[in-house]
Amino acid sequence: MRWFALLVLPVGSSQAAELTMRVALRWGGESLAVPSTEVRTDAGMKLRVTRLAALLSGAVLTKSDGTVVRLDGQFGFIDAESGRLAWTLRGVPAGDYAGLGFQVGVPTAVNHADPGQWPAGHALNPLVDRLHWSWQGGYVFFALEGRWRDGATPDTATERGFSYHVATEARLMRVNFVAAFRVEGATTVTLALNVARVLAVPQWAAAGNESTHSAVGDELAPKLANAFSRGWFWLGAEEASRAANSARVDEAAEAPTAVAGDAKRGKAAGAKPRAFVVPAGFPQPDLPQDNPLTEEGIALGKVLFNDRRLSAGGQQSCASCHAPERGFSDDVARSRGANGGVGERNAMPLLNLAWSPAFAWDGAQPRIRDQARAAMLNPREMAADEHVVLATLNGDAVLRARFAVAFGPGEITADRLGRALEQYLLTLVAADSKFDRAMRGEETLTAEEQRGFELFATEYDPARGRRGGDCFHCHGGALFTDYAYRSNGLERVSGDAGRARVTGREEDRGKFKTPSLRNVALTAPYMHDGRLRTLEDVVAHYDHGVQRGASLDPNLAKHPLAGMQLPSADQAALVAFLRTLTESASVGAGGERRARAAAR
Repeated sequence: MRWFALLVLPVGSSQAAELTMRVALRWGGESLAVPSTEVRTDAGMKLRVTRLAALLSGAVLTKSDGTVVRLDGQFGFIDAESGRLAWTLRGVPAGDYAGLGFQVGVPTAVNHADPGQWPAGHALNPLVDRLHWSWQGGYVFFALEGRWRDGATPDTATERGFSYHVATEARLMRVNFVAAFRVEGATTVTLALNVARVLAVPQWAAAGNESTHSAVGDELAPKLANAFSRGWFWLGAEEASRAANSARVDEAAEAPTAVAGDAKRGKAAGAKPRAFVVPAGFPQPDLPQDNPLTEEGIALGKVLFNDRRLSAGGQQSCASCHAPERGFSDDVARSRGANGGVGERNAMPLLNLAWSPAFAWDGAQPRIRDQARAAMLNPREMAADEHVVLATLNGDAVLRARFAVAFGPGEITADRLGRALEQYLLTLVAADSKFDRAMRGEETLTAEEQRGFELFATEYDPARGRRGGDCFHCHGGALFTDYAYRSNGLERVSGDAGRARVTGREEDRGKFKTPSLRNVALTAPYMHDGRLRTLEDVVAHYDHGVQRGASLDPNLAKHPLAGMQLPSADQAALVAFLRTLTESASVGAGGERRARAAAR
């Protein structure tokens, strides 16, 4: 019998190195970019892949002498659309190797643990991977989505969607390679995944073959899992310095590095820190390290949020279009600006912004302070002249003193103004609705509300006996949004390019950010242009009003052309559930209470 040694080498050892596994997507022998152009299966079906994402764990390396190196506790996430196609393993002993392996998915203990434990940026943080199944529990191990049509059909308007979410411990996929390579310093191995092999599995014309959610008895999920695990092949290994320009290294396992020094962190030395308390069930947010919360900064930001001097002619404040009593939104389709013009889009609610990776309907602004400044200077919104605003504010001795207390001595600058607004807006946390209290066992949903929740959290898959609303795909989890950009089937009535304005990609035309549904009963009218006036209108749209288009999200495109046709009682139940997401008190008050409790 041959014995294998188990070697565990501490990270930081002089013999330890980094090994990056880079994934190259293929369609047969050709490279595959995601979103993809149209590709053809061997059976003649035409497909466009719009999403490929997976979780990786359980890396095991076999040295040439038979020694086995296990790297448990390290996790990777790949997402083709964002270009994140690498996983860096740390603490790898230098030497010659004869093979490596990993699994697609995560171990049972991790799969059923609280996803809120993972720090910002970690591969298993739901904000990073968008693969956690929220209330149902557990992660999707790999997601593969896109559009398809019969190869004999010339019109892309007839495209249907496919959405394959493979999960549960029964679907853990092991991938192993027998290959010789050497680790000496930072090293990169390149692995190819042939997506054509995976998408050769579905019988496209058969009922139920457009989706899977890996339920018990689902025959498609294990076939896809087997094809996914067998679709990999080895391309080679090289020193990382030569591969640096061709791989995006996974940095998700590392928590953000704090910026040292109060001055560099943008606060006065005497300012009192305010804790940011993450509500139970919420993921860990990536808070701005250069703008720590302080009592003084938050209070100043609230004053500025209501200050009309931030607009042209002192006509309006931020609160004019983001009223607290309306969930920090407006009650008109498009708000009127300081100069009397009408804005381009509906005013988005300002809640739970701490978790959002980007801002505005198209994600054009990377930080809250950037979005606040953009609104202030937009001629169709607050239409301010920044020089005039700063001169006016600097002429207010009381306000200057408040800025000095929050940020230290000096003039009021655009940067400090943005930081103060950002601090206040970060505290607007919505997490105490009737639904939250019901989840904590403090309140009970009515039978209609409970039915609505069941519909909300259930897929529409009539071939497998499921006739839910499919809402959770985009609005799942404690935040009730995945922050993705999607086309939700609205008829094009304007030239607004949506996300394409930012990315320049034609496939992003008509896509807009998924908004949170918290306080949704307060934030009418709905959609990016405010075209739908009531929650009943919104539910009716998704039930039977979705318009087909080239960029329609696959999770909607997989529905029948006539829509889901839910009974009227079920549509009413969905509305009843959505109303349970309304806060009982003002948004942000709960955050203040939690912060004070944490400070005691």
